[in-house]
Amino acid sequence: MFYWFLKFIALGPLLKLIFRPRADGVENVPAQGPAILASNHLSYADWLFMPLVVPRMVKFVAKAEYFTTPGVKGWLQKTFFSGTGNIPIDRESGNAAAGALVSAKRVLDAGELFGIYPEGTRSHDGKLYRGKTGIARLALETGVPVIPVAVVGTDIVAPPGKKFGRITRPTVRFGKPMDFSRYAGMENDRFILRSITDEIMYEIMRLSGQEYVDMYATRAKAESRKSDRGDDEPTQLAS
Repeated sequence: MFYWFLKFIALGPLLKLIFRPRADGVENVPAQGPAILASNHLSYADWLFMPLVVPRMVKFVAKAEYFTTPGVKGWLQKTFFSGTGNIPIDRESGNAAAGALVSAKRVLDAGELFGIYPEGTRSHDGKLYRGKTGIARLALETGVPVIPVAVVGTDIVAPPGKKFGRITRPTVRFGKPMDFSRYAGMENDRFILRSITDEIMYEIMRLSGQEYVDMYATRAKAESRKSDRGDDEPTQLAS
């Protein structure tokens, strides 16, 4: 109920009034049944505008700190993120990817929509980075369609490193459902997983118009920070 209260009464109408977001291809999102919404990730505002234009509830995983912080602030965070359909995941854990996969399967098994950012983190420079193969494994193990999504303009509304930028009209584009049933039973083949992930990222790139970089976003961020420091210190990179 909290989710729908925010979407239709407390927050959604205000966002629509101020930003007037555009939506293209919403008809590609199934009216019922499970699907994976795979989106680019430019800003923390992405998870506001993409679900805003979808008639159904979209669930994501969120970092565990939002659910475990003590005190009044922690209670407010937990209430908000739980009420808006987010599922806690410990991203520092060695089993974070496995935990996210289990949580995603639970959502899809219930016939719901699961939102995921294959890049794994926000883009720091507006480019589209290499997707992680967890999305391919999820698609094969559940057999549900993947809907490629491109959110454009949210990095102007809320640029990286800032809480707010300037007002613009974000656009959310939904591509046609992608069916990978031809690869059924091949979820342990890393070459198949990479091929599927790259196919999804290509569709996101086509929808968003972003420049694609065949490098993980975490590595690109680390190299950017190193370049900004102007030193040659070795940097430990996450893949």
